[in-house]
Amino acid sequence: MSERSSEGLEAWEKGPYARARARFPERKERFQTSSGIGLDPLYGTAPDGGFPGEFPYTRGVRPSMYRGQFWTMRQYAGFSSARETNRRFHLLLESGQTGLSTAFDLPTQIGYDSDHALACDEVGLVGVPVNSLRDLERLFEKIPLGEVSTSMTINATAPILLALYCALATKQGVPLEKLRGTVQNDILKEYAARGNYRFPAGPSMRLVTDLMGFAAARVPQWNTISISGYHIREAGSTAVQELAFTLANGRAYVKAALAAGQVLDEFGPRLSFFFNAHNDLFEEVAKFRAARRMWARIMREEFGAKEEKSWMLRFHTQTAGSMLTSQQPDNNVVRVTLQALAAVLGGTQSLHTNGRDEALSLPTAESARLALRTQQILAHESGVADVIDPLGGAPFVEALTDEIEARALELMAEVERRGGAVQAIESGFVQREIHKSAMAWQRAVESGERVVVGVNQFQVAEAPARIQKASADARAEVLADLAEIRRTRDPAKVEGALRAVGEAARAPRTNLVDPILAAVSCYTTLGEICTTLETAFGRYQPPEVL
Repeated sequence: MSERSSEGLEAWEKGPYARARARFPERKERFQTSSGIGLDPLYGTAPDGGFPGEFPYTRGVRPSMYRGQFWTMRQYAGFSSARETNRRFHLLLESGQTGLSTAFDLPTQIGYDSDHALACDEVGLVGVPVNSLRDLERLFEKIPLGEVSTSMTINATAPILLALYCALATKQGVPLEKLRGTVQNDILKEYAARGNYRFPAGPSMRLVTDLMGFAAARVPQWNTISISGYHIREAGSTAVQELAFTLANGRAYVKAALAAGQVLDEFGPRLSFFFNAHNDLFEEVAKFRAARRMWARIMREEFGAKEEKSWMLRFHTQTAGSMLTSQQPDNNVVRVTLQALAAVLGGTQSLHTNGRDEALSLPTAESARLALRTQQILAHESGVADVIDPLGGAPFVEALTDEIEARALELMAEVERRGGAVQAIESGFVQREIHKSAMAWQRAVESGERVVVGVNQFQVAEAPARIQKASADARAEVLADLAEIRRTRDPAKVEGALRAVGEAARAPRTNLVDPILAAVSCYTTLGEICTTLETAFGRYQPPEVL
């Protein structure tokens, strides 16, 4: 064992760490190297004086971190139809996945039913189509909702998907208080980086806060928003921009919830974040460490949160889809492993690892299993989870953490000078900054200044890769299910439910999730609800940003 003289470290071990071990007993593995060298839980102290599980959480949000419990291995899945995706869910659960993560197709994300003219060419291509409660029944068949944690990547239509999940739980006999999971519900990054929006910013922010209020009262274990830097980074931002724009959006959501009359320390603990993991290992680790510290100070010092859980930045990580290459796709296994390592060293709470073939198509079952095995090998064979924040205290990592924080704070201050996140997005400022960074990256790759293995150096002749395609039969199945629902449901109940949704939309003080839940429970479709909301709210028109 190493010599450790820090009184603060001893106090941490006897206090927060001991309490954490009582709640999350240490894993059964012996914490030692392959040579038999015993490992202490923590080495050194952070320059800011923080320890894991203590403000400002630079070293982690939990005192015991992975020594007590691994991160959640939550592989993203969704394609073709609810039945096909259900089969993939079961495959991943049987392979050792510990949480579900649902990808929805573009029509579902924007709010169109699968038989809409604008949806016909996109049904099931990049996610699972969900039109009504019937699809959710198929999607989670033989999966008890009270026993799994489910993440749903959905934003413009997030209240409808959460309502569908709640309606299905009620049908399964599961109390809403037992449901665990996350709904992304982050519309600002859609305007800034991704484009899957439907309604103007004002009504969309109302939908966000209505969902937060509903879940706080009815689904208390649910993470009501996953404030997402992932798509900002995928659009071409730098790590600093990803951090700054994400936390600026988080600040805007807190202000909106407070303006809606919600209590900070009631919704604060249920806020979560979603970040990207790129190839630059140490920059990514430093980014995650800086994010925790910055958010803790924003919540405690700026907003005055009293509860420690309100200060904690808990986050999910996904490896970088934009860094995968269609050339030599097996190289992506190495890239994903490196990115996953950065997420784990940075202290993520859950992780998705991309399939090696995702630059070409949806991942095959074999690729999805290999991506999950990557996480499992990191957890059980690498030793990276045996010491808490193993890079903490390293001069390079600490200096990089400080520099990323300083630059991100400077950019956040610029966002505030422009009126805050909503105004900075509506004026096109955020989009322009992301576009500049994306262009600079592309030029560096094209000039050879930045090497991408297999793309601009080390190329080889390749045979066509096997790709996964959405099934045409599955699309026909989706449309048949939708037609059957329209034919067999009670039209009077649907008409009344849609009328109630429209009335609630025109009454700003009414929480919209309650009438939406009533509507989906009688098999009103997602598209019908969104059409009703659009009649009341109008449609978003993006600014010119070039």
